[in-house]
Amino acid sequence: MTVIEQRPPSEQSPVADHLRVVRIKVRRYDPEVDPDANWQTFEVPVEKSDRLIDALHQIKWYQDGSLSFRRSCGHGVCGSDAMRVNGVNRLACKVLVKDLGDEILVEPIKGLPVLKDLIVDMEPFFAAFRAVQPFLVNSGREPTRERLQTAEQRERFDDTTKCIMCAACTTSCPIFWNDEAYFGPQAIVAAHRFIFDSRDEGADERLEILNDKEGVWRCRTTFNCTDACPRGIEITKAIQEVKRALIFRRR
Repeated sequence: MTVIEQRPPSEQSPVADHLRVVRIKVRRYDPEVDPDANWQTFEVPVEKSDRLIDALHQIKWYQDGSLSFRRSCGHGVCGSDAMRVNGVNRLACKVLVKDLGDEILVEPIKGLPVLKDLIVDMEPFFAAFRAVQPFLVNSGREPTRERLQTAEQRERFDDTTKCIMCAACTTSCPIFWNDEAYFGPQAIVAAHRFIFDSRDEGADERLEILNDKEGVWRCRTTFNCTDACPRGIEITKAIQEVKRALIFRRR
């Protein structure tokens, strides 16, 4: 987690005429202070171009330095600042405050243990990712030149290479909320990326892993995952393609 230094009150700026004040209601949790979560409301001056991450910085720097959340690149690439915003999973660095209304509800993503405030334990998520063998499997010797692919072969799995592992898709899934053993959408997306890679030889093994009762068949096609993905990956489509690959694979 990035540590952000809190600025002293003397450095705070008065609310300028061009700023708008929004109410941000944050679900707070600190197990060292209170075993129960609670809501805390902050009034935050924002500009039209501010993203939610900017508003959260305003809270942490000027109002309450104990507010905890993850963030890194600030440009929708690292995926570390996924959170639940007005009931929908979003990246705080991508969503504009002006599109969220005058009162904004901010919570940690669902289905993973909350460590503090907006920070969740990502280990169950990464365990599912590791379980599907998200790497190239090839029995040949180290190549003396690049393993070539046609543009058509690359296009077959290009969409699922865009995943930034923010967990927004998996933690938007109602099945995952109630079944911690379910692999979840992201793990299936990670498997899809290699199952359909022409250079890979591990597709059958991955398909067998996802054929488990907690695998791909648990998906109920609600499209929550597709709607939540900040990279626009057609996750539900990828899951259906893995299901078809299981049905029509050679016995």
